[in-house]
Amino acid sequence: MTAGNAASDSGNSLPQPPHKPSDANPIDAPDSVAEVAQTLQETLIHIWKNFLEHTPYLLAGILVLILTWIIANLFSRLGSRLFNFQRLRRSLRDLIIRLIIIGIWIGGLLLAAMFWFPGLTPTTALGGLGIVSIAIGFAFQDIFENFFAGILLLWRFPFENGDFIECQDITGRVEAVNIRMTQIRLTTGELVLVPNSTLFKNPVTVLTNKPYRRVTIIAGIAYDENVSRAVQVIEQAVKKCRTVALSEPVEIFPQAFGASSIDIEVAWWTDNKPVDTRRSRGEIVTAVKQALDEAGIEIPFPYRTLTFKEPLAVHTHDTIKQDSSR
Repeated sequence: MTAGNAASDSGNSLPQPPHKPSDANPIDAPDSVAEVAQTLQETLIHIWKNFLEHTPYLLAGILVLILTWIIANLFSRLGSRLFNFQRLRRSLRDLIIRLIIIGIWIGGLLLAAMFWFPGLTPTTALGGLGIVSIAIGFAFQDIFENFFAGILLLWRFPFENGDFIECQDITGRVEAVNIRMTQIRLTTGELVLVPNSTLFKNPVTVLTNKPYRRVTIIAGIAYDENVSRAVQVIEQAVKKCRTVALSEPVEIFPQAFGASSIDIEVAWWTDNKPVDTRRSRGEIVTAVKQALDEAGIEIPFPYRTLTFKEPLAVHTHDTIKQDSSR
């Protein structure tokens, strides 16, 4: 019985897997953490040493930028005095000063980049600058368009600060012509910033290009009046006005047959600013009206002729009373 039970127990027993040693060694974990910490420490020390080694180059680059800023500011302040000895117009002088300042900044940035990146050479820096310029040009096409338009406007000298111009329903005095936009003060007082490309692509009328400006009005006289006499009266009245430039001709010409009057064109020259033309126009209108009244020349109101297809019965006040009494 005992032997059988032993045999059955031995027959029912399952085979045991062979014992494998454990791969995880709890003693090795601290060594791994220590190695990571040591590697991190060595990396930080290496970075710090590299930073200390490149600190002179970094400081030199910063010093170059500071010197560039100082030189650019000094040149912007003293540039106008330096170019006063040359017979250059103001717009061209400002353009040259701005281009030189831009060149100073470009040179300073390239020199600072060569200090910060010792492997950078002037050739590679200029090549990289060209590639970056192309990329920026495509990204900021409108800005560069206004930039080059501003350079061309300053170079061609179409107008100066203080000139009155007209462009696309904008009439005002030019306060400043910058590289990217032009500041125009409207006659109503508002300040408008106009992109230079707008002024470059569209027609611009410079109102103050000449000392005097021609102004024209239309005066009408009745058909019964003597036209030659009216022309003489108007001409004498215009020449007596103080806002008329006597060095320029006064032109009086009958122009057309109006609906109720003979239209006479009155043209004269006055100062070129808009306020001067308005003041002169008001003086001329007043003087012409007074002269025609004193000469007994009629300035007619608009006449209208009414035509009826059938005879129109006309009743007086007396006939209306008689009809009502009946």
